Amino acid sequence: MRGCGVKPRIALLTTSLDSGGAETQVVSLAVELARRGYKAAVISLTVPSAYIAELSSEGVEVFTLRMSPGVADPRGLWRLIRFLVRFRPQVLHSHLFHANILARVARLFVPVPVVISTLHSASESGRRRAGTRARDFAYRGSGWLADRVVAVCEAVAARHIACKAVQSAKLRVIPNGVDCRVFRPDRERRAAIRGELRVGNAFVWLAAGRLMWKKDYPTMLRAFAALSGSGSVLVVAGTGPQAAELHDMAAAMNLNVRWLGARSDVAALMNAADGLVLSSLVEGLPMVLLEAAASGLVAVSTNAGGASEAISEGDTGFVVPAGDVEALSRAMARVQSLDANRRESMSQAARARALALYDMRAVTDAWEGCYRDLLEHVSQTQDGPTWT
Repeated sequence: MRGCGVKPRIALLTTSLDSGGAETQVVSLAVELARRGYKAAVISLTVPSAYIAELSSEGVEVFTLRMSPGVADPRGLWRLIRFLVRFRPQVLHSHLFHANILARVARLFVPVPVVISTLHSASESGRRRAGTRARDFAYRGSGWLADRVVAVCEAVAARHIACKAVQSAKLRVIPNGVDCRVFRPDRERRAAIRGELRVGNAFVWLAAGRLMWKKDYPTMLRAFAALSGSGSVLVVAGTGPQAAELHDMAAAMNLNVRWLGARSDVAALMNAADGLVLSSLVEGLPMVLLEAAASGLVAVSTNAGGASEAISEGDTGFVVPAGDVEALSRAMARVQSLDANRRESMSQAARARALALYDMRAVTDAWEGCYRDLLEHVSQTQDGPTWT
C-alpha cells in the first residue's frame, strides 16, 4: 500500500467479540484483510465468546483487554497500550462506542499514525436519551483524536452530524459488507434444512438477532398473530435477555413459533425461509437484511437505521414504520400473497443488489482505499512522532 510495497499492520479494536452484527463485520473485515496479505489483529475490550477459532485459522491475532462490561477499568487502557507498542499498527481501526473512545485516548500515549472510528448504529446506548446525549458529547469532545469517522450507512451519518457528535469534514460512509459466497441461494440446502425443521409446505418467516428491546420482538409477534390462519410459521434464531418473556408471550398467543436459540448456520436458515422479518426500533445497517438479500430472500423491515437503504422498496422487500403492528402485518401478508413469478423476480433483484452494493470484497476495497489515503496524508503532513 505504501511506497515500499509492504502492507501496513491493521489493529481492529472492538467492544466485544460476541455473536452480533457489528462483531460479525469486524471479523469479516479482519479475515478478508488477512487473505489479502495484511498483518491484522482483533482486540476485544471484553473476553471473547465467539470467532476465536475462525480468526486464528486465518492468521489473525486475537487479544483481549479483559475488561468487564459497563466498568471503566484503567487497566484495560494499559493493556491496550502495551499491545499497541508490541504490534505497532499503522492503522488502529475501532468499532462501537467504548472501543472508539478507548482508541482515541490510547493515541495520547502511543504514536499510532492513523486512528479510525466506526459508527455502527444510530444510537448505541440504552433506552434513556441521557445516555445517548452523553455519548454524543464524548464523541464531540474527543473528535480531534480521530483521523476519520466512518458510518455504516447514511442514516447513521445523518444522525451524528445533526447532533454535532461528528465533524462532517471527517465523516465518510462505508457500508457493512456480506460474504456473498457464503450467503447465496441454494436449493439443495433449502430442502435439507426445511426437512430438519419439519415445516412441510408452510410459508416460513425467519427472524434472526438478539432477543432484546432494540429488536422489538413483541411487535413482530403481534404482527405475526394477525396472520393467524395463513398456515405460516415464524422461525427465530437468536438468544438474549428477553428470551423467557418472548417465549411466554408467544405461548400465551398460541403462535406457531420455533425458537432455535443461537445458531451458527444462519446462511442455511436463510435458504430454508420464504421471507425475512425485522422489527427493530434501533439499528445501523442491519447485517441480517444484507444477508437476506445475498440469499435472495424477500425482506420486510421497520424503518430503523439504514433499513430503507438496504431494501429497495417494492423491488426487494418492504419497509414500514417502527412499532406499527398493523403496517408490519400488512407487509408480511403482502409478501405471502406474492405469486411465484413475482417472488422470484424480487429474489433475483435482492441478490443483484447485494452483489452490487454490499459484497464484502468490494467493501474491503473501500476500506483499503480509506487506509491508503489516510496513511499517504500522514506521510506528507506528519509533524510529530509515529512508528512505521
